[in-house]
Amino acid sequence: MHHEFRYLSRGQVESLGMSMEEVIEVVEEVFRLKGEGRCEMPPKPGIHPESPDSFLHAMPGYVPDLCGAGIKWVSGFPVNRERGLPYICATLILNDPETGLPLAIMDGTWITAVRTGAATAVAARYLARPDSRVMGMLGCGVQGRSNLAALRVVLKEMDRVKAYDIDPEALRRYVEEMSGRHGIRVDPVESPKEAVEGADVIVTAGPILKNPEPVIQDDWIAPGAFGCALDYDSYWRADAFRGADRLFSDDVTQTEYARAHKGFFSSLPKSIIDFGDVVAGKVPGRQSPTERLLSLHQGLALEDMATAVRILRLAESKGVGTMLPL
Repeated sequence: MHHEFRYLSRGQVESLGMSMEEVIEVVEEVFRLKGEGRCEMPPKPGIHPESPDSFLHAMPGYVPDLCGAGIKWVSGFPVNRERGLPYICATLILNDPETGLPLAIMDGTWITAVRTGAATAVAARYLARPDSRVMGMLGCGVQGRSNLAALRVVLKEMDRVKAYDIDPEALRRYVEEMSGRHGIRVDPVESPKEAVEGADVIVTAGPILKNPEPVIQDDWIAPGAFGCALDYDSYWRADAFRGADRLFSDDVTQTEYARAHKGFFSSLPKSIIDFGDVVAGKVPGRQSPTERLLSLHQGLALEDMATAVRILRLAESKGVGTMLPL
């Protein structure tokens, strides 16, 4: 048997030029298919070398309608920042859903960054006020950049960012880069409270911590605000979770798995809505301008697989990548 698969480095993945608008389109379609029960994705298992806050997660997913089947192996090591290495690193294998043979092995780090921002943007499309203008961004790394780029696509009136990071130099770079790139006002603030108060959209993208000391309080959050937590319960206190008018998750099964088996989300209320049901039209999104809505995004393998399929098609059409024998 002779079988070849395509290898794509990070540079090659990025060179294909898939836009944030395209990623948002793919991710929204995935949420709809998930809400309709037309996907397969078990909760992600993981191991934790180096420290309790480091992780390696296996993320399998299958989206039949998009011919996306495979797995992402993703790591998050907070200590990497001190080593000059990225916090998040990922490798993705895309398989032929008819034979199981690998079609491609590609860097998944860029895909992880952009699809996470895209998922926030899709949630904002349904849960944020359309006239949202002020964003509170807590965590000014890769996701701080990706989420701002994605939210700019769906929230056309957003014109100010209040940015916070525990690292003053990371904050300085973020303010300089993002104000220049997006042509909007990006203000550095000195505390999480300053970033949250008065914000229409709040995104938290710090490291995922096993034993966090969350700081965001319920009374900081303005009426009508939409919050998106990318760092599990590391930033949000119990009263902030419980104070939301409605609480959503990108995958309720995964949230409950993390609560039962990984020690996260112990302070969450029992009533959580699967965001896929909103996109599928089973549950309403925002219902009033004053609702305070919060969505928990742990990351879906389905988003990775669907994005990887689009990347592979672009690579095939442009002749990008290296063909390797199995």
